Order: sequence, then structure tokens, then C-alpha cells
Amino acid sequence: MAEHGPLEIGTVDGNRFRAYRAAPAVPNGRNVLLLPDVRGLHPLYASLARRFAEAGFHTLVMDYYGRSAGTGDRDDSFDGYAHLALPQPLHVETDAASAAAAIRAWHPGPLFSVGFCLGGGYSWRLGAAGLGLAGAIGFYGPPRILGDRAAEPSAPLLMLLAGADVVTTPEEDATLTAAFDRTGKEYEEHVYDGAPHSFFDDSYDRWQEACADAWHRILGFTARHGGEAAA
Repeated sequence: MAEHGPLEIGTVDGNRFRAYRAAPAVPNGRNVLLLPDVRGLHPLYASLARRFAEAGFHTLVMDYYGRSAGTGDRDDSFDGYAHLALPQPLHVETDAASAAAAIRAWHPGPLFSVGFCLGGGYSWRLGAAGLGLAGAIGFYGPPRILGDRAAEPSAPLLMLLAGADVVTTPEEDATLTAAFDRTGKEYEEHVYDGAPHSFFDDSYDRWQEACADAWHRILGFTARHGGEAAA
């Protein structure tokens, strides 16, 4: 990596939120906006940003809770669930737009969102939010988060789902992809049989084969769509 560390980003509506940047030593020409789970910018996601940077991506992780919890650390003492209902979709989209602008100021090039759980749903939502994403990748995201964006034109989507997910059911996922099929969204879906919710972040050691496969799917997806961007 060339450099990495925390920073703060301001938005058009006056919010400030915590972020973490990791820049690659050998860029691959692509950028990643990381969207964490309910914990916000937990140290796990700073570590994951560094992993993306080591693979050549200019990477930025954004936190969701600047409006309700300020810009302090999101370590294990932070209760994300106490703040979960406070960010509205428009807030997340506004913050993500500022994060995307910051990434592009550092390194112009195709930008992909990659999210986990809460962030997985928001990643897919941002694919239709006018941020010019080349693709939107989500792990086990709640379909409800897409809301009014589910039927709108979108960047290509990659859905990496847990077969034994008890937070988001297979029926909910099937309803979402059926909506995508009706509206002609471009998406790829892969279900990891038997894997639990949060297998990539909370259960990585026990699901290394699934995690390795998911990582390679991310690399392949970003390589295929690296020359495209949605309006």
C-alpha cells in the first residue's frame, strides 16, 4: 500500500462523517467504496480496505452515524444498533455521494460499491442512486433497503448471499430478484449453501472456502465492468 488512515468528509447538507482511506502501491485503475455493516466504520472494515488496496483498488470506507454519533471511533464498545434506525436512505445516499467525490478526486476511474449486511443493501441501492457506479456488490443485504430504488435503472449488481441466512430469508431474496427480472436489471447472484449471515466478516475463519470464492467473484466482476459506469 502507498498510504492509509482515517479522515473526515463533509457533505452538502452540513454533515461530517468518519471515513478510512487505503491507497494501493500498484493501482489496478479501479476504485472501491466500502459500506460496512451495522457497526459502522469498525476496525474490521479498515482492515478490509487495506486488503482491497493491496489488490490494487483505491478504497474508502464510510461510516453511517455522523449525524447521530459524531466522528468518533467505532470500536467494539460502539452500539451500532442504538443508531441503526436514525440514518435515512437519503442521508446514506448524500454521504455516499461525498465519499464517491472524494475517491474520484484522488483517483479518477471506475468506482464500485461493496457492502456487507446493512451495507450490502445500501450498495445495491446506490447502484440506482445516480452516483455513476460501474457496479454495486453486496453481501447478504436486506432487500427492504432498496425500497423505491428496486425498480429503477441501475449499475450492474453482484449479489453474494448466505444460504443459511436467518436475517434475510431466501424468499425475500427471491422476491427481490423477481423484481429485478421484471424491470430488466443486470445482476449476478451466487448463494453459498449452508453459509450463515455475515460469513465473510464474522465467520471468515470457518468459511474460508466460501470467502475465497466470493473474493475471486469480486475481482472478476470489477474486471469485467471496469470500463462501464451507470448514469
